[in-house]
Amino acid sequence: MQTPSDQQDRHDYPSHWEADVVLRDGGTARIRPITAEDADRLVSFYEQVSDESKYYRFFAPYPRLSAKDVHRFTHHDHVDRVGLAATVGGEFIATVRYDRIDARGMAASAPADEAEVAFLVQDAHQGRGVASTLLEHIAAVARERGIRRFAAEVLPANTKMIKVFTDAGYQQKRSFEDGVVRLEFDLEPTDRSLAVQRAREHRAEARSVQRLLTPGSVAVIGVGRTPGGVGRSVLRNLREAGFTGRLYAVNAAFTEGTEIDGLPAHRSVAAVEEPVDLAVIAVPADRVPQVVAECGERGVRGLVVLSAGYGESGAEGRERQRELVRQARSYGMRLIGPNAFGVINTSPGTRLNASLAPQPPARGRIGLFTQSGAIGIALLSGLHRRGAGLSTFVGSGNRADVSGNDVLQYWYEDPDTDVTLMYLETIGNPRKFTRLARRSATAKPLVVVQGARHSGIAPTGHAVQATRLPHATVSALLRQAGVIRVDTVTEMVDAGLLLAGQPLPAGPRVGILGNSESLGLLTYDACVADGLRPLPPRDLTTGATPADFRAALAEALSDDTCDAVIVNAIPWVGEDGDTADPETLATELRAAAAGCPAKPVAVVHVELGGLADALAAAASTRPDAPAPGTATPEQRSTERPPTERLPSAEAEHPHPPEAAPADPLAEQYRIPAYPAAERAVRALSEAVKYAQWRGEAAEPGRVHEYDDIDENGAADRITELLAKDGDPRGVTLAPADAHELLGRYGIPVRQALPAPDPDAAVAAARTLGYPVALKTTAPHLRHRADLGGVRLDLADEEQLRRAYQELTDLFGKPAELRPVVQGMVPRGVDTVVRAVIDPAAGAVLSFGLAGAPSELLGDTAHRLIPVTDREATSLVRSIRTAPLLFGWRGSAPVDTPALEELLQRVSRLVDDHPEVVAVSLEPVVVAQHGLSVLGATVRLAPPPARDDLGPRTLPGY
Repeated sequence: MQTPSDQQDRHDYPSHWEADVVLRDGGTARIRPITAEDADRLVSFYEQVSDESKYYRFFAPYPRLSAKDVHRFTHHDHVDRVGLAATVGGEFIATVRYDRIDARGMAASAPADEAEVAFLVQDAHQGRGVASTLLEHIAAVARERGIRRFAAEVLPANTKMIKVFTDAGYQQKRSFEDGVVRLEFDLEPTDRSLAVQRAREHRAEARSVQRLLTPGSVAVIGVGRTPGGVGRSVLRNLREAGFTGRLYAVNAAFTEGTEIDGLPAHRSVAAVEEPVDLAVIAVPADRVPQVVAECGERGVRGLVVLSAGYGESGAEGRERQRELVRQARSYGMRLIGPNAFGVINTSPGTRLNASLAPQPPARGRIGLFTQSGAIGIALLSGLHRRGAGLSTFVGSGNRADVSGNDVLQYWYEDPDTDVTLMYLETIGNPRKFTRLARRSATAKPLVVVQGARHSGIAPTGHAVQATRLPHATVSALLRQAGVIRVDTVTEMVDAGLLLAGQPLPAGPRVGILGNSESLGLLTYDACVADGLRPLPPRDLTTGATPADFRAALAEALSDDTCDAVIVNAIPWVGEDGDTADPETLATELRAAAAGCPAKPVAVVHVELGGLADALAAAASTRPDAPAPGTATPEQRSTERPPTERLPSAEAEHPHPPEAAPADPLAEQYRIPAYPAAERAVRALSEAVKYAQWRGEAAEPGRVHEYDDIDENGAADRITELLAKDGDPRGVTLAPADAHELLGRYGIPVRQALPAPDPDAAVAAARTLGYPVALKTTAPHLRHRADLGGVRLDLADEEQLRRAYQELTDLFGKPAELRPVVQGMVPRGVDTVVRAVIDPAAGAVLSFGLAGAPSELLGDTAHRLIPVTDREATSLVRSIRTAPLLFGWRGSAPVDTPALEELLQRVSRLVDDHPEVVAVSLEPVVVAQHGLSVLGATVRLAPPPARDDLGPRTLPGY
């Protein structure tokens, strides 16, 4: 970290302004404050800027900076005068600065809240989105320093800079005077500015992954002179996959001009004359820094680091890993790894297998990401055995830089990927992951297995934020975002095969048919257990022929009361003594399924391994053939709208002519096969739930604006309360302050008066009016009516005094019990509403029934904040004990609309004010008409310097 030496600087060096960013073309840069030590860098940078760009910056010819200019542009107080630089390789490529000004445009200090901003971008780096990224960061800095508005003067001919400002999405106004365009814009983020920022984030991060997966040339560094070893294996895999670009073997022990396996061999990547897009590094960890430096100087665009000995090896390795990321990003490179398994891209235009996978997968439409090499091998093998192909594969290892979030950005618009599978041991940024997953899942199913979920220990080598949420809560939040959460890699493959090869089911109604009555009943039971609605199984008897299967399947698919069909098959012997022919059965099943391509079909086979192979061969192997599941024009007329079904998977093989199936129906439809009914049903159940989520996501609801909410008053009060306490860790508000703050959001809390002695209890009851409740508030008795710490419906003074005596006789002195008196409210169902800011997942709203259901049984539902009206409705109904709210066993239904409104108001409070880090309302008694909040606690803490609305940054080291 650099530190300023100028004594005029009023503030310490703001290291939290430093950030690595991904630019529009997928390269990286580092943004940091400019300091006095940057004088030489600034002069060198300015010398490389064209005369035209200098003219646009200073409105006059300005060939060089004077000593006074250099001093002014490198000495800042980090409050009223701030300068940021974007650097690559340690050198400036762009700068931005602001100077606080008053209403006359003169230099000023706070409380002036306007600043003049100016940019300068080196010509060689214009068009990479540098200025747009710098604007996001300088705007965040300005807001932190109390500046609310920027002004910029731009020459009319400087259209690029004008576009930077106008495209940013801020509210702005423009004027023209004395030949200069003056732009003024507020820095408060808007929906449009946030949308622009996230769209740019998506394009940049997707492009950075694309550069890694579609290189025009690859250098494998660490190739041994003899067969074997990691480097030589990767080189062989690249060659055998038919990589379409240029390949180079690199090893410091080589002699220039030699060849390895017919490929040019070099002593270093610097000796390669042609451009190198991707370097695969397989050298010992202590040699990696030198190799990375050579790659950076050579202009390599990305790295795959297979080398081990990093975060997985202890403290020294973790520091080595941080330095690796720092070094790679300083040169504008992104990296996969270290300790990576590699990358695969089966596209015919690339055919990249820069991995340790001995057998490359067939071409298909499934994207696969894994953080574990062992799991990667298992998944690749499992998909290969089941006949499924991949579009791309990323084995990230320690995922020190490129993560699952980056790959999600790439897959979202990748035309070759229809289904995405991810094995995650950690989620580095859950808040961002759920945001990206929600967007991705609206277009493509995302199936996730999360390892190490119960140990509470992150795998070695993974730097992650700690979450205080239990795994069940994280899982629920992922499902809310549309993620298909499964528990095992086997379930992930099962679900992926169904989603890749079949349309989404329109509902949960499942037809069951087959030649085994017992297997049909097992399938029926499995459907019921997984929440599906099975129709009575149809037994074709053990004498059924393939033609009988075809007729029965066609009939089931044409039934309007059926949304999906599971076919069970066991070996059979025909009347003429012929045994089962799996290929004939597969052909007949495909023929029936192709007649109704709008409904999914799955097959359960017992001792019919040949059937699974025959069905797996259903995918097209011709480059020009339609994808499996693609309907003919006649068939399309019976399909659901395109938004309700998924593109199906294709599985093209390296040698299409030889592998092409003869059956034309096999080229149109792939049917997944499972060795057990439970596995087929579980995969279908996940598809049903995902289809339902897709339908609901099309209408997500809205966040209500309530007229009685006093957002500004609440903000002022929060500021006062935090200033009064002064504890940087935050403060739990006194009951009166908590009730006042909640009241500003239309959440009244029933008054509870302290009762330190019987006379005070009687006085409190007179103030509130009988009947009253007497409750203890001691921590060990709070909300524990089951222990006898609450007395209800006390109608007069005599009952109140008797109850007070009973409590003190049972539990101790009043000073220990802290009793309070509260007015009675209408009877209802006791519930609990909580909100918490988790350091990893963000703001989470939780709901459950008070007492044993939520505390003992864990029956609590969760939603990410902000919560829409539809989400509030589903939150109330998603707990297992929800029937108690809707008239269970003849009881009166309670006022759930009032409960849903309360949930939305709490959500608004936490969303509007990041200083509100925890809210607990317990109990909330929901009656037939209305509800009553009887207890509330609120905790405040200073907000983080940056939040999810801040500028784009890559995760830290």
